[in-house]
Amino acid sequence: MPNNQVDEEAFAFPSSHDVVQPSAGKGLNLSGRIINAMTTLPDQIYKTEDGSWNVKHVRGNSALYASNYFLSQHTQWETHLVAWTGELYAYDEVHPRAIPTSQLLESDPLYLSEEAKVDVTQKLRKASNTENIHPVWLLRKDQTRWRKYAENVIWPILHYMQNKPSDGREETEWWHDYVKFNEAYAAKIKEIYKPGDIIWIHDYYLLLLPQIIRMEIPDAKVGLFLHVPFPSSEYFRCLSKRTLILNGMLSANQIGFQAYSFSRHFISCCARLLGCEVSPTSITSRGFHVGVIVEPLGIDTAKIENDAFTSSVEEKVLAIKELNLNRKIIIGRDRLDTVRGVVQKLQAFEMFLSMYPEWRKKVVMIQVSFPSFYHSAKLEKQVSELIANINGKYGTLDFIPVQHYEMRVAKDEYLALLRVADLGLITCVRDGMNTTALEYVVCQKKTNSPLILSEFSGTVTVLGDAIQVNPWDSVGVANAINECLLMPSSTKASLEQKLYAQVTNNTIQDWTSKFILHLLGTLKNTQNVKGTPYLNKPLVLNNYNAAHRRLFLFDYDGTLTPIVKEPSAAIPSARLQSLLQKITSDPKNELWIISGRDQQFLEKWIASNNPNVGLSAEHGCFMKVVGAQKWINLAESFDMSWQKEVAEVFQQYTERTPGSFIERKKVALTWHHRKADPEFGEYQASKCKQQLDETVAKKYDVEVMVGKANIEVRPKFVNKGEIVKRLILHTNPTSGEMRTVSELPDFMMCMGDDLTDEDMFNAMNGIEQQWVTDARPSNAFGTYGVYTISVGPANKPTCAKAYLSDPQQVMDTLGLLLGEVSLFETAGTVELDDRGHLKDSQSSQKSQETRKLYETSQLTRSLSKQ
Repeated sequence: MPNNQVDEEAFAFPSSHDVVQPSAGKGLNLSGRIINAMTTLPDQIYKTEDGSWNVKHVRGNSALYASNYFLSQHTQWETHLVAWTGELYAYDEVHPRAIPTSQLLESDPLYLSEEAKVDVTQKLRKASNTENIHPVWLLRKDQTRWRKYAENVIWPILHYMQNKPSDGREETEWWHDYVKFNEAYAAKIKEIYKPGDIIWIHDYYLLLLPQIIRMEIPDAKVGLFLHVPFPSSEYFRCLSKRTLILNGMLSANQIGFQAYSFSRHFISCCARLLGCEVSPTSITSRGFHVGVIVEPLGIDTAKIENDAFTSSVEEKVLAIKELNLNRKIIIGRDRLDTVRGVVQKLQAFEMFLSMYPEWRKKVVMIQVSFPSFYHSAKLEKQVSELIANINGKYGTLDFIPVQHYEMRVAKDEYLALLRVADLGLITCVRDGMNTTALEYVVCQKKTNSPLILSEFSGTVTVLGDAIQVNPWDSVGVANAINECLLMPSSTKASLEQKLYAQVTNNTIQDWTSKFILHLLGTLKNTQNVKGTPYLNKPLVLNNYNAAHRRLFLFDYDGTLTPIVKEPSAAIPSARLQSLLQKITSDPKNELWIISGRDQQFLEKWIASNNPNVGLSAEHGCFMKVVGAQKWINLAESFDMSWQKEVAEVFQQYTERTPGSFIERKKVALTWHHRKADPEFGEYQASKCKQQLDETVAKKYDVEVMVGKANIEVRPKFVNKGEIVKRLILHTNPTSGEMRTVSELPDFMMCMGDDLTDEDMFNAMNGIEQQWVTDARPSNAFGTYGVYTISVGPANKPTCAKAYLSDPQQVMDTLGLLLGEVSLFETAGTVELDDRGHLKDSQSSQKSQETRKLYETSQLTRSLSKQ
C-alpha cells in the first residue's frame, strides 16, 4: 500500500449492545489501557523492488484484529497491540525466504538498520491508524524457526494428532526458540507497561507469556484466550513440556476457551497432571486463583454485512453464476491442513455424486484452499488425486464438478463466493472457531442458503441450529447435501433466521466486552490473593554468577529425588551425584542436605560419595559439618521417654492399616502409609494424628508433623528452621559465633517439598525481612540473593517465594547454574536483541558485527552505482 494510506480493514463498527468501559473496574486501580499480545501484526512487511521496506494488509484473523480496533475506536479503553512482525518477504515472494546460515551475508535481506525499523514501525502505525502498534523484531535468516514448536508440536496435540517418535534433538531446538519468542514479547510488554494495565494474551504461540509477565510484574492483570481446541488429558500428557506449558498458562488471572468441552479438558489436565484444586469455573494453583470461562469468538457482523452487499461484490456474484451456468454451487474455504477436513469434504462430494446421479452436471463445488504454515506434500497430493478422480469420473468437456483454487482470494471475491453459494460445506475434523461459517450466515441474509457444519467444530457452540454432520461419515454428509439442496424455501428461511440471530447476538464486540467483564470480576474476587510464582531462573543465574559466598540448603526426598513407595529405594541418581560434586568443588559454594532421613542413610548415599556436603539428619536433630568424623546430637539432653508411648500408638495403627510401617530413627519416630490404600491411609493418618495431639503432644514437648504419606513425632525445639538459622548466621553451626556482615552468604538457595521444609522457608524469609528492616544494602539485582523454593504439586500451600514442579526441574536448575543446561530450557526474564540472541552474548556481538559489515557492503554497492 502507499506509504500514506490507512488500511481499509483497520476499523470496526460500534456495538449494538452494552460495552464494558474502564469504569467497570472500580476498586482495581485500572490505568484504562489494554495491551493486546497477538501472534502477528495485521500487516505484512516486504521489501520492494527498489530495496526499500513497505507494508501491506494480510487477510486472516480479521475478527481478532477487529476486537482491538473496536476497543480503540468505540470505547474509552486505550489499546496497544504487541505482535511479532511475522516473516519478512521480498516483493516477488509467495513464501517467506528461509536462507541457510551458510550462505554469504550479502544474501541476507533481513538486516534492518535501526533507522529502517523506525521507518517500518511508522508505516505499520499509519496502516492501522494508531500510534499504539509495537512490533516484536526477531530477524533471522531461518525466520520460520519461531513457528516450529508452536506449529509442529503444540498445534498437532491440541488437534488430537501425535507426531512420530524421534530422538528429540530437533524438538529441543524448537522449544528453545519458543521460549525466546515468549521472552521477546515479555520484554516488549515490560517496555510499554504502566501500573493498572490489562494484558490480554492470545493463542498457543504465547502460552509461556503469562508466567514471564508474572515474574516481572507480580500484580499484573493478565487474561489469556486460547482460540484453538484443547484436547483431553490423555493426549495433552504426551507433550514432553506439558508441565511447563500448563504452569505458564496458569499464571494468567483468567483463561478463556471457545467451547465448554475445551475448558473441561483443560481443567482436567490441571487436576490430573499438576494436582491443582479445580471447579468447573476455576483452578487454584500454588495459592493463585485462575478463572476459567467459555466465550465463543464472534465476528464484526455489521462490517461483514456492509462489505458483502456492495455493487462490486454484486458484479462478482453475477459473474460466478454466469460462469457456472446457474448450476447449484457448493462453497468451501479452508486452510489446507490435516484438520480442516478438505479430504473428507471431497470424499463426501464424490459419494454424493455416486448416490444421487440426478445431481450430476447440476452441482459444482468451488473449493478455495490457502496454504498452512507447514504444508503437507502428502496432503496436497491426496487432495489433487481426489479432485482428479472426481473430475475424471463425473466431468465432461463442458462440466467440471470440482473447481479447486489454492490461493488467498481477494476480499470482494471471497464475499461473492459466500453470497453466491447454494450450500456452505464445512467438514473440519477438529477446530476452534470457524469464522467462515459465521461470515457465510451473514452473507446469506437475503438468499437463505443452508450451512452444513461439522459437529467437531467449536462453531457449533454458536451455530447450534446448523445442519450438523460427522465428517468421517461420507454417506451421512452426502445425504445432508442432498437434503439441503432440496430444502423448501420456507425451511431455509426459517433456518437462516435462527442462524443469523445466533451470529448477530454473539459479535466480536460482544465477545470482547464479555471477556473483559469476566476478567474484571475475577480480579475483584481475587485481588488480595497472592500466589507463588515459578522460579525466575535467568535472574537466579545472574545472582549466582555475581555472588562470592553461596549457600545451598536442600531437602532430600521429593526434592533431589522423586518420592517412592519404598523409602530405601530413594537413592541418588548418577546425575545428582555429579551435580553435587561440581557444586561442592567450587570454593565459593557451601552445600547442606537437611533431611528427615537418619544418619546411616545419609552417610551411605551422600557422605561416602561426597565428603564435602554438610549433613543434617532427622529434621535437624543431628548435624555433621564438612570434614568432621562424628555427628553432633542436638537433642542429646532431651527426655526421650515419649518415644515408647508414640511407638505404641503407631503400632496400633500399623496393625489396623495394611501396607503401613514404622521407621525408628535415633530421635524421631515416623509412621509411613505410602504403601497403604491412599484414601484409607489418609483416613487412618488423620485419626492417628488426632490421638497423638490429644495425648503425647500435651504430655511432652514434642511436635506431631504430617508429611507426605507419613506422620512424624520429634522434639519441638529442633527443626529444619533452626538449622537454617545456624547455617546462615553462624561461622560454625555447632558454635555460637556469629558471622560478620562481610562473611554472610550473598546467594542462598533453599529447596524443599514437605511441610517440614516450611520451617526452612520461614526462617530464611525472616532473616531476609530483618535485613530489609535494618536497611542492609542489597545486591546489583535489588535483592539479598535469597531464594526459597517449594518443589512439588500445585495444590500445596507454601511460604516459599518461588516453586519448581518436580525433582527433574531441580536438577535442571542446578545444571543451569553449572552451565550444563540451556538458559532457554524454561522461560524467564532475559534481554534479547532483535535477532533473538541473548544481549551482550558472543552470538549477539557477532550478529552486530555482521550487521555492520552488511550495512557497509550495501553502502559501498550503492555508491559504486552512482
